[in-house]
Amino acid sequence: MAKVLVLGAGISGHTAVTYLNRYLGKKHEVVMVSPNSNFQWVPSNIWVGVGLMKPDQVKFKLAPVYKKLGVEYKQALGISIHPEGDAEIDSAYVSIRYVSEDREGEEEKVTYDYLINATGPKLNFDATKGLREHSNSVCTYDHAEHAWSNLQQAYKKMENGEKQTFLIGTGHGLATCQGAAFEYVLNIAFEVHKRKLSHLADIWWISNEYELGDFGMGGAYVKRNGYITPTKVFTESILKEYGIRWIKRAAVQKVEAGKVYYENLQGEKHTKGFDFSMLIPGFAGAGLKAFAKDGSDISDIIFAANTMMKVDADYTPKPYEEWSASDWPKIYQNSTYENMYASGIAFAPPHTMSKPMTSPNGTKIFPTPPRTGMPSGVIGKIVAQNITHQIKTGKKDHPHEASMATMGAACIVSAGYGLFKGKAAVMTVRPIVQDWEKYPKWGRSIKDTVGVVGTAGHWMKLFMHYMFLYKAKAKPFWWLIPE
Repeated sequence: MAKVLVLGAGISGHTAVTYLNRYLGKKHEVVMVSPNSNFQWVPSNIWVGVGLMKPDQVKFKLAPVYKKLGVEYKQALGISIHPEGDAEIDSAYVSIRYVSEDREGEEEKVTYDYLINATGPKLNFDATKGLREHSNSVCTYDHAEHAWSNLQQAYKKMENGEKQTFLIGTGHGLATCQGAAFEYVLNIAFEVHKRKLSHLADIWWISNEYELGDFGMGGAYVKRNGYITPTKVFTESILKEYGIRWIKRAAVQKVEAGKVYYENLQGEKHTKGFDFSMLIPGFAGAGLKAFAKDGSDISDIIFAANTMMKVDADYTPKPYEEWSASDWPKIYQNSTYENMYASGIAFAPPHTMSKPMTSPNGTKIFPTPPRTGMPSGVIGKIVAQNITHQIKTGKKDHPHEASMATMGAACIVSAGYGLFKGKAAVMTVRPIVQDWEKYPKWGRSIKDTVGVVGTAGHWMKLFMHYMFLYKAKAKPFWWLIPE
């Protein structure tokens, strides 16, 4: 019997667990370790943040699902990885600390034959002074619920004739997830217009992107109405249509009550006042440590500087002009220990997709790579498939690959909630990482890179909300729904 341990019940880790259970059945052991008691469908958190969904509509309890599947679930936090064991345990294990009420603070060593690190990101609020205390977030359902509570106060002030300034975007020079913030600013503008309060709203988008529409992918060219349009134009046109002004090439460095301090790529220092803000924090790895059998710290061997796990990527330092699509991982296997994998945001990218930019003061101002949603689910599935293959055949090969340099992705950006008046921008790209050798003109296949805005997009996003929650709950025939 083989034992597969998965750390993290986000989109990638939960996907991996459900497929492992389906492929391996009861002949092998699957264990999930996650500090969270709930699964959350993160793409719908922005609707919680504008009061159009309740937290219970985007989450569900994990324990009943794992009990139904026969997966052992430990509500605990992974502390350290011991891939060689130690003097007491002669096999690989992870040290965990329980956070559940019945076992809070208790520690345990959980052994494994295969490990999937799917811990996701640490929301690094502390990297921007005052961000946690003086701004809002929609990164989790409880953050989004808190944001909605504060947003309602801004609406009430406008209803009483008081003008309000909204500042939405990225809260760090290296933050990613521009897409979530972009959805949020569009939904606020949509709701303000619906309430006939637009004349009292001054809505701003602030971003570390060199050009709008970069989205951490270095931008793209999309096919729209028969024309090839850069996402810069695509994005700017949507913001203008919604009456939103913008600040780009900005690294937010400090947030105070009602004011942000930021630096631009020219090295200039500016401030921007606000009444309500939602700024996405920077991401880092979960902070796991790793130790060899003799107790020596090997964290810098297993993890990159951002504490995300090194996998089968080319991490050789080289100039931006020499970066290649082939640098990106295909199977997400750890580069040192072959029975360890990292999926979703937990793996360390070899480099960014956006060109790195630095101000004259040395401040880095550019988005780091997004790996959320569809890519995370696909990666979780192929890692599960490869581990299953190895367990069942005894072979060490990897018949399944999912490089972001070949993988396509679809993104539906909500631009307003409503059955008949709601809108969304539907964007597809292939591949996610630009391949300038294969596609020298556009960096991607222009046939597969499309952008469309309309009510149908909103219906698609709403349908996907219910479809993927159904899938995540492992309801009958869940595996027929693609990632």
